[in-house]
Order: sequence, then C-alpha cells, then structure tokens
Amino acid sequence: MSSRLRRFCVIAVACVLPALASVPAARAADLAGPVMLVAKPEMREFYGRTVLFARPIANGQHVGFIINRPTPVTLGKLFPEHAPSQKVVDPVFLGGPVYTNTLFAVVHRDLNPGGRSVALLDNMFLASDSATVDHIIEHDAAHARFIAGLVAWQPGELEHEVKRGFWFVIDADVDLVFRKSTDGMWEELVQRSASGI
Repeated sequence: MSSRLRRFCVIAVACVLPALASVPAARAADLAGPVMLVAKPEMREFYGRTVLFARPIANGQHVGFIINRPTPVTLGKLFPEHAPSQKVVDPVFLGGPVYTNTLFAVVHRDLNPGGRSVALLDNMFLASDSATVDHIIEHDAAHARFIAGLVAWQPGELEHEVKRGFWFVIDADVDLVFRKSTDGMWEELVQRSASGI
C-alpha cells in the first residue's frame, strides 16, 4: 500500500475510538444505544436532508456518520496507483465534518476485522487504522462502505438537539447503512417517521 494512503488514514482519532470501544452496542433507551437520526425537514445547511448512524461513547458523548451523502470521488480517484482501489466502484461517502482527512471503513460482517476496529452493532464495525483499512480495500471491499469524516457530539449535545426537534430518532438498521442507492432515502424515512410507521 502506498505511503500516500497511509498518510491519508493516519489522523489522531485516538480520543474517539477508545471511548467508542468501551460502550456496549446493545440499545437500552432512545439515545443510550445505536440509533439512526433523520434530519427533520426544517433542518438546513450541512445536515439538511441527511440520515445518520449514531452511537454513544463515554460521558454522554455520541459519534456517528452520515449515510446518504455519496461524493463524486472513488477510492480509485484518491489512490490512482493502488490497483485494489481501482476495483472499488462505489463512491466514498462524506461521513461528517470532523476528521474529513481520515478514510474510515464501515464493515458489514460478523467478525471484527481487527486492528483498532470497534463494534457499532453486532454485525457492523468501524475500522480506522490504515493497515486495517488497507486490508479491507484489498480483501473485503464488497462488504464495506468507505467514508471520510465523522460527526461528534459533546456530552448532552445530541439529547439537546433531539429535544429541540432537529432529528427523528429511529432504530439502528445495518441494511440502511449499506443500502446500495441512497437516492430517496431521506424522503422515505421522513415520511415513515412523521407517520409513526
């Protein structure tokens, strides 16, 4: 793997991922476990028309990523000299406004892919270290979605946003995270959430 990819992936995420690993994946209450957040129609600017996966970490903080914002960029465009990246035709998704220079792999599988990967759900993991992301690109890209950036909420911040009516909160759904096309996803989930289905 090129040193360019390694430099791209190695960013200081050490304060987020250890805290994420220390929280069990099971959902106990609305924001006490993994959830999907659907931006309400009144939400504007960066988070307008977005759907996010979010999960609690330590001390009332949450971390997550946008699942319906594909970019025009593929791994092949990012790493033109890396043959395995050329084979990944799906776009890189914009996961959020922080750590945008870091490439993460969200993997749908039953076993942890290794490295500093952490469980998001029983069958979904977030890989951040360059060696593990490299390995996923080279050997397991069909079961992964690649994202640049995350969303991070300070203690109590997400609860405050939900109370203010920014988000519909629905059950976490791995099938939504890995849906091939995200076209119309936001509209579908707003309609479902607003009607209480």
